[in-house]
Amino acid sequence: MFDIINNSFKKGLLTEKFILPQDESSRQIDSAGEQLKKIIHKLYGRSLHLREVDTGSCGACESELIALSNPIYDIQRFGVDFVASPRHADALVVTGPVSRNMALALKKTFNSMPEPKFVITVGDCALKGGIFRDSYYAIGDIQSITGSVVLHIPGCPPEPIIILHNLISFLKQKS
Repeated sequence: MFDIINNSFKKGLLTEKFILPQDESSRQIDSAGEQLKKIIHKLYGRSLHLREVDTGSCGACESELIALSNPIYDIQRFGVDFVASPRHADALVVTGPVSRNMALALKKTFNSMPEPKFVITVGDCALKGGIFRDSYYAIGDIQSITGSVVLHIPGCPPEPIIILHNLISFLKQKS
């Protein structure tokens, strides 16, 4: 162990600090994020907690949601957290057409969330099944399981900045 520590001191720092370039898109993200942060703080007085459920998607919408947490967007700095437990969530984010295998899991997740709660669908498949609507495995309508969807973010898949802007527009109406 002392050899490893000794070698670390001999070699020194091997990586360089990465600084994100400040271009127009990063300024746009920062501006939108600060706006989102103010609205969330006004509405909740804390962070907005989201629970994401994939009900049978291709994975593209999840990739875009994950991109919201990468160093470029870093949506947590604006007060949006993705949580693992539905009991800690304010909103349910659903991606993909509702498959028969995931319908019960979606219903249990929604019922486990505390009130007040709301549902957001991300992607063209999530709201009414998209191109999978008439498929044998898709139920098709998420509203029959959750009661209502208050925000639908269209796209196949929607880009992270579009998800951010739709979230801002929705929360502005709510405040």
